Amino acid sequence: MTARSRGTSAGLDRGRIAAAAVALVDRDGLERFGVRRLADELGVDPMSIYHHVKGKAALLDAVSETVLGEVAVDDADPGTDSRRDWQDVARRTAHAYRDMAYRHPRVFPLLVTRAQTSPVAVSALEALVAAMRRDGLPDRVVADAPMVLFGFLNGHLLARTVEGQVPVPAFDADAHPTMAALAPRWEDFGTAAELDRLLDAVLAGLAHQAGPTARGAA
Repeated sequence: MTARSRGTSAGLDRGRIAAAAVALVDRDGLERFGVRRLADELGVDPMSIYHHVKGKAALLDAVSETVLGEVAVDDADPGTDSRRDWQDVARRTAHAYRDMAYRHPRVFPLLVTRAQTSPVAVSALEALVAAMRRDGLPDRVVADAPMVLFGFLNGHLLARTVEGQVPVPAFDADAHPTMAALAPRWEDFGTAAELDRLLDAVLAGLAHQAGPTARGAA
């Protein structure tokens, strides 16, 4: 067995630990994740990890921050001096978030079940709410928007990235005739087109709350 390194001699830093943790969860899932298993992957003593990340809860936060770092959205409109309107920023954020969830389906439940208040998480929200304020939406609507948008996205994506998910069940036409009749409408379950269609309803609701004078309102 290879001897394990300890402390700073292990050549570790928080970034390397977090990246290894994400890879481990991607491969084996959250249920099997632990500091000792991560230490084995890195070939170090568990205390070497605790030197950089203070406990399993902090390690899970680092995992969340690492995958959220993949969701950065630039609100600048290329080739112009203007900024994207708030609905464009919201759509780009939603699709970047979806792409991240599909890359890391076993990590994604962390983002749903743990408060995300790290600087990287807040930066994603800042781009959205800044665009909404810039376009003249009322502060009440702007303040509610992150809860509305990410409440929808978290539920939508959790249902579509869970392992063993059956996209469209076979409904009993005798017991549930309306559900059976609607089933063909759900053939795009989990696609980007489905997300866009549902996102239309979410953004239309926010635009309606904002009123007709706000830029980007319906």
